Amino acid sequence: MTVIEDRVHRSSIRKAKLAFIVTAVVVGILAATVASSYLHPILGILLGTVIGATVAVLVGAFVLIWPVLRVLWWWATEIIAATVLVYGWTALATHTNLVVHLIVVTVLAGVPACVGPVRRRLKAFAWCVIVRHRLRVCFNQFIIANRSGSLPLILWARPTPVGERVWIYLRPGLSLRDLETRLDKIAVACWAASITVERASNRNAAYLRVDIKRREVLTGTVRSGLVDEVPDMDDLGIPKTRTPAATANLGGLDLPDVPADEPDTASPSRPSPRPQPQPAPAASTANGADGEDVSDWI
Repeated sequence: MTVIEDRVHRSSIRKAKLAFIVTAVVVGILAATVASSYLHPILGILLGTVIGATVAVLVGAFVLIWPVLRVLWWWATEIIAATVLVYGWTALATHTNLVVHLIVVTVLAGVPACVGPVRRRLKAFAWCVIVRHRLRVCFNQFIIANRSGSLPLILWARPTPVGERVWIYLRPGLSLRDLETRLDKIAVACWAASITVERASNRNAAYLRVDIKRREVLTGTVRSGLVDEVPDMDDLGIPKTRTPAATANLGGLDLPDVPADEPDTASPSRPSPRPQPQPAPAASTANGADGEDVSDWI
């Protein structure tokens, strides 16, 4: 398994040489100028050269080992946990007996297993550690990096009610849009339901915040103490009336407890009903003077 890729290693060597030369020249000139005002010019130049070379070596070494420091930062939690576990067990075995060993191991292993809040908290922090590695895998596999091959720096992570929140710092060659087009792939790699990415700073576009959602908390039951503060109807003096189940026929809309609306004849504001048109009387038979029916002629 390659920890540092060849492309990254070559880029770090090139940057280290450049940093060494620039630092040696700048610091050497400044140190020689200041030292020449207190010492002989030749001694000032020699002292400035020594100071510039020393500082340049430190800067170049830091640039050279930066990829290694970044890998150590990625695995810092595991390294610290393994160190504490090994040296803690060694110190416990050296200064205590077997009974104390068993008691300490039982407490350390039994409390997280039996106490729910402690177990859930440890599980949440474990997911934060896992997510940092899964994001690094995503960046290494299908996120386009810069020409030197340096990946974004994953800073830290903390648990949230729905999952985890991770802060990252992009290197030159990446942008927020590059991550937004691959959110579905990142969610698959992180074993999550969905992922959102947004800027964590209004002044720096490289500082991003990644929200990883594993569960939906809005569908759960929210218990509130406000319900217990509502007084009962008996305390307010309001009688309770209930409709018997036998008389309620909601299917046929039979509501015997609801009184029917009666017209209010005493209200002056209600307009009087319009008179209904009367049907026309049936046509009667019209007889002429000689008794002839003349209704068809009218």
